[in-house]
Amino acid sequence: MTGTRTSATFPPPVMEARRWLAGVTHPADRPLLNVSQAAPVDPPPAPLREAMADIVLNDADAHLYGPVLGLPALRAEVAAQWSTSYGGNIAADQVAITSGCNQAFAAAIATLCTEGDEVIVPVPYYFNHRMWLDMSGVKTVPLLAGDGMIPQVDHAAKLITAKTRAIALVSPNNPCGVEYPAAVLHAFRDLARAHGIALIVDETYRDFDSRTGAPHDLFADPAWDDTLIQLYSFSKAYRLTGHRIGAVVASPARLAEIEKFLDTVTICPNQLGQRAALWGMQNLGAWLAGERIEILDRRAAIEENFHLLADKGWELLGCGAYFAYVKHPFAMSSADLAPILVKEAGVLLLPGTMFMPDDIAGGDSQLRIAFANIDRAGVETLFNRLSLLEL
Repeated sequence: MTGTRTSATFPPPVMEARRWLAGVTHPADRPLLNVSQAAPVDPPPAPLREAMADIVLNDADAHLYGPVLGLPALRAEVAAQWSTSYGGNIAADQVAITSGCNQAFAAAIATLCTEGDEVIVPVPYYFNHRMWLDMSGVKTVPLLAGDGMIPQVDHAAKLITAKTRAIALVSPNNPCGVEYPAAVLHAFRDLARAHGIALIVDETYRDFDSRTGAPHDLFADPAWDDTLIQLYSFSKAYRLTGHRIGAVVASPARLAEIEKFLDTVTICPNQLGQRAALWGMQNLGAWLAGERIEILDRRAAIEENFHLLADKGWELLGCGAYFAYVKHPFAMSSADLAPILVKEAGVLLLPGTMFMPDDIAGGDSQLRIAFANIDRAGVETLFNRLSLLEL
């Protein structure tokens, strides 16, 4: 029997990690620290929820099918705000709204690839990208991250073949947290353009970038849409995780192809979520700025307190956005260590093996900490617990 599409890939890592909690109890004075998933656990802020309640009661269209490529007003708002923030020229017909950023990636790949094609992906990678490529019959070509967990363009150039269709980057990065310098993204764009392939840049965590101003100048290029496909998620910025709203920014011609994919999968994005994202973009700028400051403070707490682990042989490989990516000092694979941490330290996090192909070394000594849901005090508690481990 021929293998199915889903059998071509691995089980969802976050769901696998949650199963480690089965049968484990945590005392009241040492509750579980869950730093496994990169998603806010709090609901949207009260003003947004109030606006959503009004929409549910009074906007009849919010309960009906809408345009496949998304709410026109939301597409226009993204185009206008992106044009300002990136210093470029983005039109509404270059924006489509999707059911989350994962769907944006899936839709983009569907327009680029067929069976046997290749996509270059830096490793450690975002595992859902790898899963979709597997299920699409597309080969993931790993590009090992270089110094500072930044992929190197010259190394990527050596991996391009006649079957390469795209290079897919995530910045700020998941799982490593690092922010790719503008010059690096510019160089990857030039490489992709020279070979007639796409550059996919997933900027799910752009709202928590520590840099001021635009993180890159890719949209300042008048011909940006001949190469660039940008992905985005509203889940992190406005805590709309359950409403599944994302975006893809690309050429109108590519969006016409993406429309075929979206129409056969969801018909249209979540209508309430789209209206909530639009309201958030128009009314929560100051609130989101405050959220960014809080996340940056948690990042600072990671860096300021990491000496507690460094003294025990740990290394901080990357830090930023929602993530700290670390190397542990123990003589065991992180795949074995992570379940032990649930029992011995009351900490749930993900092993580096979930972010690496099985045939590439490195993941067995690495762990990802998603710190979006622990404050400065929580960071100190986390590091104190990990520093006391004796295995």
